[in-house]
Amino acid sequence: MATPNVSHSVTLRVELTNQPGTLGRLTTAIGEAGGNILGVDLVEVDAATIVRDITVLSGDPEHAERIREAAEGVPGVHVRSLVDRVFRLHAGGKIEVRGKTPIQNRDDLSMAYTPGVARVSLAIAQRPSLVHRYTIKSNSVAVVTDGTAVLGLGAIGPHASLPVMEGKAQLFKEFAGIDAFPVPITAPTTEALIEAIAALEPAFGGINLEDIAAPRCFEVEAALTSRLDIPVFHDDQHGTAVVVLAALRNACRVVDKKLEELTVVIAGAGAAGVATAKILDHAGVGRIIVADRRGAIFSGREEFTGEKAWLAEHTNPERRMGSVGEALAGADVFIGVSGPGVITAEDVRTMGTNPIVFALANPDPEVSPESLEGIAAVVATGRSDYPNQINNVLCFPGIFRGALDAHAMVITEGMKLVAAEAIAAQVTDDELSPSTIIPSVFNRSVAPAVAEAVMREAIREGVVRHAIDD
Repeated sequence: MATPNVSHSVTLRVELTNQPGTLGRLTTAIGEAGGNILGVDLVEVDAATIVRDITVLSGDPEHAERIREAAEGVPGVHVRSLVDRVFRLHAGGKIEVRGKTPIQNRDDLSMAYTPGVARVSLAIAQRPSLVHRYTIKSNSVAVVTDGTAVLGLGAIGPHASLPVMEGKAQLFKEFAGIDAFPVPITAPTTEALIEAIAALEPAFGGINLEDIAAPRCFEVEAALTSRLDIPVFHDDQHGTAVVVLAALRNACRVVDKKLEELTVVIAGAGAAGVATAKILDHAGVGRIIVADRRGAIFSGREEFTGEKAWLAEHTNPERRMGSVGEALAGADVFIGVSGPGVITAEDVRTMGTNPIVFALANPDPEVSPESLEGIAAVVATGRSDYPNQINNVLCFPGIFRGALDAHAMVITEGMKLVAAEAIAAQVTDDELSPSTIIPSVFNRSVAPAVAEAVMREAIREGVVRHAIDD
């Protein structure tokens, strides 16, 4: 059974006889069933009964049901209902649209809608660039998926992806003030998906691609980037890569190593693995070895196509062979973007001095962080219950905020590099430690710092739309 956690928290509405000891017996039963009580609230009371809401952390739905049965078995207790708090939070969706100006009388209506709005539409028809000033396009991002690689759930489809896309849209608003809209798309082919997303361009200032399986994700992003004049960003690739680079910069400060001196082994040659290899290459990392299910990738191993062909050409110049574990011998850094159990603590022991381990698979890392105590100098994961969480929310809100503010038409490699530097800089010298190489996702200084760096880099590179006159 998993450790009780808020992702599986429930609220039991219980009716208790109004007698001393009933509540105590109930809480004891819940504890003995493995539940962690988060709160006890009074709902109603009369001479004979007391109704309370008991909020409990459980390990999974089956555990929650066992807790309910344990509560029901206490003399003088009746469980009226059990509500899953996560499902209750999602009821009716997590986001909404609100007007920015009130419509309280005829004058308001005449300016916000007809007839006044016609003048704005005609102005845009005459000068299309004005759409970026006088519509939501200036501050909007489409969060687009085909539902083929949702979280760690796989190809669950566009409908089932919608709660995840809503959550992403909510994060855009919370951390960067961007109006993002979830857009799951049913597309039988890659070409159909590209056409569907391209058709969204008039309404949005940017496209955030999400949870699209490889290799389709590479084709979709490349096609849209070349076709559209608004930023296109596949967060599963580049968001992960940017935050990994930021964390690696600070990990190097902890162990007193330089990027150009590192040998980095990456487990996983999918979207995140390829993007991470590319950004580390652009950042000047000394040696990069990427491994897929068949082992280390190198030129000549086989006839590679697509992104793996790039990996074969640009990484592992010494053509090291063997499994991920074998490739780790003498390496400085392990970055896992694959699955659980890929390496062992013994593999990490073969690495160079003060090894850095980023085991980012969710929910189960490539190697247990507990097993690396006393072996690895720095450990990061993708989970919030361990130190050094590599979380894309540190990246994508600020990158899009900066791109939109600069009127950027594309997100370049340079913009990603400065984003990583800005994230890393939010960890001060006083804060830096083996357990603090990356800022908290709730650090409100991160997104503005990333946005500022990205905006300046976009302007420096000249990838911005000309200023719009009033």
